[in-house]
Amino acid sequence: MADKKTVEFLIRAKKATYAGKGAEVEPSRPKSHDLHYMEDDMLYIDSYLGGEHFAGEEVVWADGSPYWSMNYLGRVTGTPFSGDFLKEALLRVPFDRPFRGPEEYTDGDYTYNSKVDGDFEWFTGYENISYKGEKIYECYYHGGTIK
Repeated sequence: MADKKTVEFLIRAKKATYAGKGAEVEPSRPKSHDLHYMEDDMLYIDSYLGGEHFAGEEVVWADGSPYWSMNYLGRVTGTPFSGDFLKEALLRVPFDRPFRGPEEYTDGDYTYNSKVDGDFEWFTGYENISYKGEKIYECYYHGGTIK
């Protein structure tokens, strides 16, 4: 399991970037969306491609070396999808599963669910959003520590 300092940094980074509607930086690849967060010797970069169908990667560097990474691939499958609702769920990233959002989050007619197998060092997961019981979004993710 990761140390407390790294997990707390990752959670702050996630809340300050995509989920927190943080500003994008200069793209690292053609048409990518890149968000950066840095504290002391730790750097977090989230870089993704696409919109309704998307793929991306989050990486944490410690002392200039890559330490942890997560890849994700998702798509909108129905309407009315709400990016703001997804961000609300992702802001609730739990300390014991600092990957995406909580196991379940509901606001009005929207429900977010996330299931994870594994831990910080090696994991796979799946999240989805339903609107009035109909699935309208899904995302697969996986990752772990880099040695």
